[in-house]
Amino acid sequence: MADAEARAEFPEEARPDRGTLQVLQDMASRLRIHSIRATCSTSSGSSSEIMSVLFFYIMRYKQSDPENPDNDRFVLAKRLSFVDVATGWLGQGLGVACGMAYTGKYFDRASYRVFCLMSDGESSEGSVWEAMAFASYYSLDNLVAIFDVNRLGHSGALPAEHCINIYQRRCEAFGWNTYVVDGRDVEALCQVFWQASQVKHKPTAVVAKTFKGRGTPSIEDAESWHAKPMPRERADAIIKLIESQIQTSRNLDPQPPIEDSPEVNITDVRMTSPPDYRVGDKIATRKACGLALAKLGYANNRVVVLDGDTRYSTFSEIFNKEYPERFIECFMAEQNMVSVALGCASRGRTIAFASTFAAFLTRAFDHIRIGGLAESNINIIGSHCGVSVGDDGASQMALEDIAMFRTIPKCTIFYPTDAVSTEHAVALAANAKGMCFIRTTRPETMVIYTPQERFEIGQAKVLRHCVSDKVTVIGAGITVYEALAAADELSKQDIFIRVIDLFTIKPLDVATIVSSAKATEGRIITVEDHYPQGGIGEAVCAAVSMDPDIQVHSLAVSGVPQSGKSEELLDMYGISARHIIVAVKCMLLN
Repeated sequence: MADAEARAEFPEEARPDRGTLQVLQDMASRLRIHSIRATCSTSSGSSSEIMSVLFFYIMRYKQSDPENPDNDRFVLAKRLSFVDVATGWLGQGLGVACGMAYTGKYFDRASYRVFCLMSDGESSEGSVWEAMAFASYYSLDNLVAIFDVNRLGHSGALPAEHCINIYQRRCEAFGWNTYVVDGRDVEALCQVFWQASQVKHKPTAVVAKTFKGRGTPSIEDAESWHAKPMPRERADAIIKLIESQIQTSRNLDPQPPIEDSPEVNITDVRMTSPPDYRVGDKIATRKACGLALAKLGYANNRVVVLDGDTRYSTFSEIFNKEYPERFIECFMAEQNMVSVALGCASRGRTIAFASTFAAFLTRAFDHIRIGGLAESNINIIGSHCGVSVGDDGASQMALEDIAMFRTIPKCTIFYPTDAVSTEHAVALAANAKGMCFIRTTRPETMVIYTPQERFEIGQAKVLRHCVSDKVTVIGAGITVYEALAAADELSKQDIFIRVIDLFTIKPLDVATIVSSAKATEGRIITVEDHYPQGGIGEAVCAAVSMDPDIQVHSLAVSGVPQSGKSEELLDMYGISARHIIVAVKCMLLN
């Protein structure tokens, strides 16, 4: 759009006067000074005018109440009071902003808008373009993405440098309404942000040409200053130069938000009835999880489910059939799916569950990690875990997912064994603080718990025990059935073992593990459908490591698995009842 045409569309009542423009420019200068003082570097500050215009002219929010649900949202890389999710400069931010915008447009149906500031270097990340496709597909016209194109990355010039038209064409190709602007011109910035507010049915991208070290002789647009401290004397001289250009001492107050967000309640969410299963029923925990999500959706209308084009396999389609308006199809873009879930859950607007094959979550791990650092309340469901997946083959078998989620601070890991415990896991996750991961199984398994059984986070179940127990066998999910089968076979030989179903792997029920180990002369065998690294065995070893009288033997999958029948693969990779029996007898001989 030509400048003359664009300015003609900028109504007088929306256009800032000369005095306001000077205040905005001066506030940008003060932001630049704060940046230099904070970092003793001029590599920061290329977006000062953008920040000034957004926060003191465009955005609507209450400064005294940064968590107000009616406030406009801003996504940036840093953890500040007004930033909901600190994303880092690795491409996660736009996906988070998409989740906020989707929530505002389709769940809250509110007036607040979402702004996401990104660097041009960040736009090299593939997840940015996953988010661009998502926002366009869902017509998120309440979303504005700002590309700060200063041409410089950490190590030097970026491929497109200052070729603004390249960024423009890319954004337009993804279906975005796109404006190109001089990122140093506060009046032009006011104009394009106002224009963005008038656009319907499309998200808006603002491609802003900026310069690092703007206004500083021999430093502006130079490649050698990124993230490098400069001598204090030189920094002080630059600050004095910028201060000499400030003409006003006024401040601008942001406009108040439009207060039209609905009241929501996502606390103390309870299922309306006990699990509807009988002992002996056979159902896969992945299907039980889908049924539980639909049941939870009935209990609370802020439950939302996201999936990555796997809903018929994960059974999230059950939720979709019941509540299509609360189901978000993210397609084959797991990175973006996780970030969208983070955005949906921000400010306590929804109870978000993101569902896909657990193996596919490996590509989304960086986004999961960011969610953990932000202490976000999102729930991730990973199905098709371990070699028990069977015929689908190694590419579909998650064997590293427990290790991944064990590294996330304050993350709760559920590994339910049957349909009853799965329903409880979903309900507990909905009310838990922080991230939750629910690991589900592909093959059908028998219901072993009654509908009246109670479950709590961090409390294991002792399924077999007697005074003659010689070894404690700890399993979770599919391996619990192998442990029970081993117990039945060993009891025929007058060898008795204690069988524990962990239910949650993090936190572990250390008290039950230790007391059971003491009752079985310090002998523990762990068995898991997972690689040994970072799995249940290592978690248990760490929990009992200070007790020299407890020894732990771990049975886990090793090597690269192949396709086959579930029961054949459990035996082939050393985690079947037969292998548990051998391990018990070997332990008793030592």
